[in-house]
Amino acid sequence: MEHWVYTTNIFGQSVSVNVDTVLTMWLSMLLLIVLALFTTRKLDMVPGKLQLVGENIIKYFNNISKASMGNDEAQKHIAIILTLFMFILTANLVGQLPFKLIHLAHGELASPNNDINMTAAMAVVVSIYYIFYGVKRNGFKFFFKGFTIDGIIVTLVDTLELFVRPFSLALRLFANILAGELLVATFVSLVAVIVPLPFMLFELFVALIQALVFTLLSTTYISMAVQEEH
Repeated sequence: MEHWVYTTNIFGQSVSVNVDTVLTMWLSMLLLIVLALFTTRKLDMVPGKLQLVGENIIKYFNNISKASMGNDEAQKHIAIILTLFMFILTANLVGQLPFKLIHLAHGELASPNNDINMTAAMAVVVSIYYIFYGVKRNGFKFFFKGFTIDGIIVTLVDTLELFVRPFSLALRLFANILAGELLVATFVSLVAVIVPLPFMLFELFVALIQALVFTLLSTTYISMAVQEEH
């Protein structure tokens, strides 16, 4: 899929921006903010349907976080974990909106997660986050957990993984969302009625699964980083 690329000059350097990704990213954030306001505007001891869904999502990730890193650490990191899940899920679902009806001069609107720049940016945030807290909790020995002279190669590989593994998340999310949108677009161009519907419904399932995978693996990385050495 082509992107709507805007190029400008900043301090003598040419900088390109995928405008379609920025627009759908802002749309995802706006939808998420509106949803949060509607969910929390009238909290009650007996929750309504929307409040119940929100509470169940929080409870699910809170339980997973507590199981992997303990209650105290979970409370410190639950905010970024929930933010990752809700933003990725919303951004994935935005790609299912009928943007084909909007004709742009260049490129087309789609999920922001079909842009490797978007998923890589989230991977960088996750990487910086858990390395920061790993160093804060364990000092710089965090980079050499389990270091032994005999296992120096394994130790170096483990240290390299600290920086590499989040980008596997970025590639997985990007590839799955892009492939799904290309598949739906192909069937829509061939047979516009009925035939694409099962694939579109399947992409709703993929949107949830990919958001869950990215978030759960990020939670695992944070948990591994904040564990104390014994």
